[in-house]
Amino acid sequence: MSRSLSHIVLLLSGVLLFGACNGDSGGGGTTVPPPSPVASNALRLEQVGASGVLSSPVFLTAPPGDQTRLFIVEQGGLIRILDATTGTPRGTPFLDVSTLITSPSVGTERGLLGMAFDPGFAPPTSNRRFYIYYTDVNGDIVIARYLVNTSNEDSANPAADAILKTIPHPTNANHNGGMLAFGPDRCLYAGIGDGGGGGDQPNNAQTITILLGKILRLDPETGNACTNLTNNPFTLPGGAPEVWSYGLRNPFRFSFDRTTGDLYIGDVGQNCREEVDVVQGQNAGKNVNFGWHLAEGFALFDPNHPGPPCAGPTTPPDTPPIIDYTHDGGACSIIGGYVYRGTKNAIANGTYFYGDLCAGFVRSLQMQNGKLGMENSWPLLSPPAGQQITSFGEDAQGELYIVTQPSGLFRVLAN
Repeated sequence: MSRSLSHIVLLLSGVLLFGACNGDSGGGGTTVPPPSPVASNALRLEQVGASGVLSSPVFLTAPPGDQTRLFIVEQGGLIRILDATTGTPRGTPFLDVSTLITSPSVGTERGLLGMAFDPGFAPPTSNRRFYIYYTDVNGDIVIARYLVNTSNEDSANPAADAILKTIPHPTNANHNGGMLAFGPDRCLYAGIGDGGGGGDQPNNAQTITILLGKILRLDPETGNACTNLTNNPFTLPGGAPEVWSYGLRNPFRFSFDRTTGDLYIGDVGQNCREEVDVVQGQNAGKNVNFGWHLAEGFALFDPNHPGPPCAGPTTPPDTPPIIDYTHDGGACSIIGGYVYRGTKNAIANGTYFYGDLCAGFVRSLQMQNGKLGMENSWPLLSPPAGQQITSFGEDAQGELYIVTQPSGLFRVLAN
């Protein structure tokens, strides 16, 4: 197979990966494009480790304070450890849950999708806890807690310490979400897709008694609603107590700014618009309705007549995104990233990075006094031909990485 044909296959399969369009209805019309982000060549990619070592990686993270190891989540069910300097993998996987998951095929959205270390994982607490997010053999979403082996820090106990949450998922294979992250309140947050198909016909995302199409805020001890510092908005009758934010289509990747605690969400659109949602301040995201399926990006959306989202911007209900972008130029599916808070790339401090699965671009934005500030594009951060961005990642020091499929890992460095 030629490289050009292989790239086309990846793009076609990528439209399925993480909820861009699969099975969705089309739209029509034209839009007036916003000003293009300002291009900068101040940052570049450096490959980490040997090519082909990883298999369908979807996420990277590291334990708090651990400067020597990177943990890579592979969609097929393995978590691998790489040396943080050389990228050399440990000989044995850290964890293998391949028998527990829906077997993912190329371009699909199921499998092992996310991982988060407990804030108390490292000394002096050393509770050895970490959490994973996967779709099980029935296609349902599972959030489970595991423990690191007491005699080998490079190996996890193979059996789960606890299943915190199992969320039934419709027969649709798409829109499974996949992100786990601890907030500044030490609660465990989970991004759940709307249940798949096109247009969220069941209205899951707007129904607060249903966990689909939401960000959940969970007690990492029990999997119930977290009560640290504040209560979830629906702890009283009338809504699911685990729900923190709603009105989301497929928040495959979201993150908290390490310094401010602000919440950034890359919510995958349908056929026309991808969006970045930003909520700043204390309790960021609490009781916020991000609009889906009443809106796609800045445009109103009618699931029964899906043409208007491409016709032009209008103000969606409740909280609009900070930016959206259309599918012009081959874009199809936003991959949310992080606000950079490392030390090696001073030019990027306070900058939020995101990318697109199909178009392969990396862009960024900055928030200034609660409003959208500088926007940039980063041509030298686009992955090589044949590689598609599936996630961003942070190491323990806050340095930024880009994960690609079928088998790529890159760190972001000053040029």
